[in-house]
Amino acid sequence: MSRPGLARRGFLTAAGVAAALALAACGSGSGSEATGDTPASQPASASTSWTFTDDRGQKLEQPKAPTKIVAQVSSAAALWDFGVRPVAVFGPHKLSDGSKDPQVGNVDITKVTGLGNVWDEFNVEQYIALQPDLLVSSMYEKGTLWYVPEKSKATIEQVAPTAGIMLTGQTATQVIGRYEELAKSLGADMQGVPEAKARLEAATKELAQFKDLKILMMSGGADQMWVVNPPEYPDIRLLTDNGLNVITPSKVDDGGFFQTLSWENADMYEADVILYDTRTQALKPAEMMKKPTFAKLPAVKAGQLYPWKAEAPFSYQGYADFVEQLVADLKKASKLP
Repeated sequence: MSRPGLARRGFLTAAGVAAALALAACGSGSGSEATGDTPASQPASASTSWTFTDDRGQKLEQPKAPTKIVAQVSSAAALWDFGVRPVAVFGPHKLSDGSKDPQVGNVDITKVTGLGNVWDEFNVEQYIALQPDLLVSSMYEKGTLWYVPEKSKATIEQVAPTAGIMLTGQTATQVIGRYEELAKSLGADMQGVPEAKARLEAATKELAQFKDLKILMMSGGADQMWVVNPPEYPDIRLLTDNGLNVITPSKVDDGGFFQTLSWENADMYEADVILYDTRTQALKPAEMMKKPTFAKLPAVKAGQLYPWKAEAPFSYQGYADFVEQLVADLKKASKLP
């Protein structure tokens, strides 16, 4: 549950960055050649100036809506479902076998430029060459754009305006609403959005029927497991606000996002159901079952171990899929003695 392990690579030298910036400023290309795809959705009216105030309180203004958008993968996944087509992404979007990382949602990774795939990896030179109009990323801490390397931040912010969408302290529906606002401002077509919104509302109403189940949400690592702290996660806030009884750890680590336990202490909390993190870096159930204390947990022995898709796209489509699957899983569970 902590930040991904660093996988560093060299960046441009200061002189190289300056030269690349100068070259980009002189260029007239659109940058779409690098992706083989059309730019982001056109604004509703080309004559109307564009403004958007992000969750840092920064008011962004341009003569027209941005069309060449670069986005961190979670932001790209959300915007894609609303009809915005970024030209490039950064963050986990490709697995080691070349297939698509689930975190990137419905984004067609064959039609976007990848600027980096792991923590602290961001190809500044490629970013400059794209001549983007806007960079979008989520934030866990106000003012810190997720997956934008601190050492390259100043250069990245010289190239194009940036927009940050806050995750911590929000419910999933609030975050989805913010991406909806941004997508509308960019002229997105919103195809399929009303239907997906209705699906999400219907699935969310079903959660209350499981209020008697005690649910533990966790992630597994090689030497430890992490019990998540519900108030800090938009997706879990959606679940608890609508009736699910998710265990809150008695003590959380610095930052407040989770409690770290050794696998020997995996039985600290009693639960009827365990929801496990499905992200790439987390242990799979078969691996966690090799931990004796975990394997003996009543919920595990009862087969009430279900996936938690911790990186569901912040779109109505993404969350409709997530909640519908969770409801289907919980219907198979029962309260344990």
